[in-house]
Amino acid sequence: MIITVSMNPAIDKTVEIEALQPGGLNRIQKVEYDAGGKGINVSKTICELGGESIATGFLGGNAGKTIENVLNEKKIRNDFIWVEGETRTNTKVFEKSGAVTELNEPGPVITEGQIQELLEKLKGYAGENVLFILAGSIPAGVDKHIYEKIIRMVHEKGAKVLLDADGELFRNSLAAGPDIIKPNRVELEEYAGIDYRASDEELLGLARELRNKGIETVAVSMGKSGAMLVMPNGEVRCPALSVKAHSTVGAGDAMVAALAYSWDNRLSGEETIRLCMATSAGAVTTVGTKPPTKELIEELKKQVMIEKIGA
Repeated sequence: MIITVSMNPAIDKTVEIEALQPGGLNRIQKVEYDAGGKGINVSKTICELGGESIATGFLGGNAGKTIENVLNEKKIRNDFIWVEGETRTNTKVFEKSGAVTELNEPGPVITEGQIQELLEKLKGYAGENVLFILAGSIPAGVDKHIYEKIIRMVHEKGAKVLLDADGELFRNSLAAGPDIIKPNRVELEEYAGIDYRASDEELLGLARELRNKGIETVAVSMGKSGAMLVMPNGEVRCPALSVKAHSTVGAGDAMVAALAYSWDNRLSGEETIRLCMATSAGAVTTVGTKPPTKELIEELKKQVMIEKIGA
């Protein structure tokens, strides 16, 4: 069973313009709205892959109702804590050149009582053969050690955790030993205190260090450079697939979904790698944060090249 936790979900509003003119008039050519937030994006992609998940976290107001309705329409199980205030709307400004400017709202303030209510809910779901996905930012009122606390709590009941976070949330969570992590290049560089573009060899070294801390799988997404996966059964590098890109927004969430689906369905290492690369590549071809279709993913899997690295 897969549980996606979205503490700070959002309505993703994607607007397309010719070129952003700061301080000037910008005429919007197209607008797309999606139920979003990293965990919710993961649940939508898992659904497209043919898998099942339960989406949980915090929702509020009309925006929260919209997200709930979208999940219900897609027959994605959901079990949210309802809070006062309005679930945020994140605006992504997509230029014809491919540049994306993101304007993310902070979201509602969460009380200590609501945090405890969510923790009890997650504890109730925890057990063997359960994978929790902790992804994305946290709202105001939530301590930066919350993911660390959740990891320790669900581990006590035999559950596993896939972490996709950055900054302080990422660093704090590592102390609890998540089972799978999916940092991108920038997040790894920030974690290591690197203030320049790290080489693939440096990123591999960082991934190995994290693997040596007891993390089972470290998947490093590197944008146009592809990805590296340091797994129990080996280390591989895969170049990015050649696709007609629309927006890179959601590509990381797609890879997380593929990792989770692979875990839940006990796929082999090679099957997992192919699915991760194909799902992530497919996501950049879609508008907004919509997941790629299963048919596209199956086609892209045939194009994945796997290069073994390491000793």
